Amino acid sequence: MGLLKNLFKSRDKPELTKPSVFRFFFAPSSSGKQVTEKNAMQSAAVYACVRVISETVASLPLHLYRHVEEGKRRDTLHPLYFLLHDSPNPEMTSFIFRETLMTHLLLWGNAYAQIVRNGHGEIIGLYPLVPDKMQVSRAETDELIYLYQSGMSSIAFRREEILHIPGLGFDGLVGYSPIAMARNAIGMSMATEEFGASFFQNGAAPGGILEHPGTLKDPSKVRESWNELFKGSGNANKVAVLEEGMTYKQIGIPPNEAQFLETRKYQTEEICRIYRVPPHLVADLDKATFSNIEHQSISFVVHTIRPWLVRLEQAMNKAL
Repeated sequence: MGLLKNLFKSRDKPELTKPSVFRFFFAPSSSGKQVTEKNAMQSAAVYACVRVISETVASLPLHLYRHVEEGKRRDTLHPLYFLLHDSPNPEMTSFIFRETLMTHLLLWGNAYAQIVRNGHGEIIGLYPLVPDKMQVSRAETDELIYLYQSGMSSIAFRREEILHIPGLGFDGLVGYSPIAMARNAIGMSMATEEFGASFFQNGAAPGGILEHPGTLKDPSKVRESWNELFKGSGNANKVAVLEEGMTYKQIGIPPNEAQFLETRKYQTEEICRIYRVPPHLVADLDKATFSNIEHQSISFVVHTIRPWLVRLEQAMNKAL
């Protein structure tokens, strides 16, 4: 027994395990865009994937069953039934609660909820906690401690006070952020969207230069006047009148040569690949047919939704 005790005591004890630890030290993506779990939702593809998965999981019925001799039966009288099926706390419905947990999982790779008990030890409430404020550490007693940042102070929770649903992770304790792992793909998606917005802001034409045969006394005033008249998608296709022998020369490469649309489409497919979401569920119907949409929808249920449901079910059975 002493040997086994020493063996388990000698294992590595993580000082700190937190989703942001696996964010590659907050490094920017290769596109130059700083990608975080929160601003990643500004990518239309990320938002669509997170929404379709979280809403699908949250919309499925959640029941509590009791094992009996004949097998199992729904236990509607158990105090947990109302919390899980209807309302986990006075502030939200069961749908909103599960949608929030799934959104946290899909962005941060972890979902946390505080378990509130009464004086008899019965669970009377479940409150979701924001993952980026949570730190998981192991005490000297080998017990997991959950430290939650609330304002300027930290609240320490014991393991039995927290419902923790980790996603795919290195140590089985804390999941790593899908956003961090795919920051280059998401960063490129955000960069192409920003490029497109800037392109139309500048009159749906690449930048250019105004050439004057002489010397301008105030070039900044000419630039401001030009931008005021022709910058922005609302000013596209206006006729420019150039005075004093000035000429306009276009610079840069057109979007078709830069394959702008193709890049945006590929990045959408890449993000769908990360979340295992069929493109037709995020309104990309380019390669969709009646036949393959049906099979892709079945695959979505089997390979995307079912693993998340098993993960949630087992975590709830263990903690509640």
